[in-house]
Amino acid sequence: MYQIGLKLWSTNKNYISEAIRLYNSQKINYIELFSVPGSFQNYITIWKKIKIPFIIHAPHSHSGLNPAKKEFKKKNLLLAKEAIQFAHELESDYIIFHPGIDGEINETITFFSDINNGKIIIENKPYFTIDKKHICIGHSPEEISNIINKLDLNFCLDIGHAIYSANAKKIDPYKYINNFLELKPKIIHLTDGNINGIIDQHLHFGSGSFDISKIMKLLPKSVKLTIETIKSNPNNLKDFEKDINYLKNLNLNKI
Repeated sequence: MYQIGLKLWSTNKNYISEAIRLYNSQKINYIELFSVPGSFQNYITIWKKIKIPFIIHAPHSHSGLNPAKKEFKKKNLLLAKEAIQFAHELESDYIIFHPGIDGEINETITFFSDINNGKIIIENKPYFTIDKKHICIGHSPEEISNIINKLDLNFCLDIGHAIYSANAKKIDPYKYINNFLELKPKIIHLTDGNINGIIDQHLHFGSGSFDISKIMKLLPKSVKLTIETIKSNPNNLKDFEKDINYLKNLNLNKI
């Protein structure tokens, strides 16, 4: 059976009561909390009151953290420190980081070597950024393997990212997913999206063209599965609950 995770931002206090409801009804097993820059001081007390397990997701390049560029190191360290503070206070075993954009993979490796506290987990990326102007570090199994093996880190597999990267390079996306699975991810991110696309999306299950049933059959049962579909309503998580029910109705006996 998968452990199911709800992705929230550290500023999403509007969803706290709904998250508690889903946890108490055994719809979710943990919250994956994105560390919004500058939010720790005002929000940590709120999250600490919630008796739900947490995984922390550090800021990514869109939020200013780009480990692949040496000139960003000072800001990178500040943002990483805040994510580490969230992880410490919320007793998280993992802090998910993106490897960066443009820049150099060796700089990415150096950065994570400097801050490695035993909790860092690296997520794969699409080939292109959303604006198509930049190339992401960590878009291939080879790059991810290089990072995690040199530093003895764990791996987070984002299914959508793998598909979009494969399409950009004209590789069969499902074979590409299998190549990533050989790296034995501890956490998997799942949404729906455009099976022929190259730009990241976070669609509700059934709204895109991913073969979710086929994908689920590829995944090991032992991983944590964070559902990263969009939140359509600021007042409730009924759309997220529908996504969970969609997976259950696939009758795969894993949810």
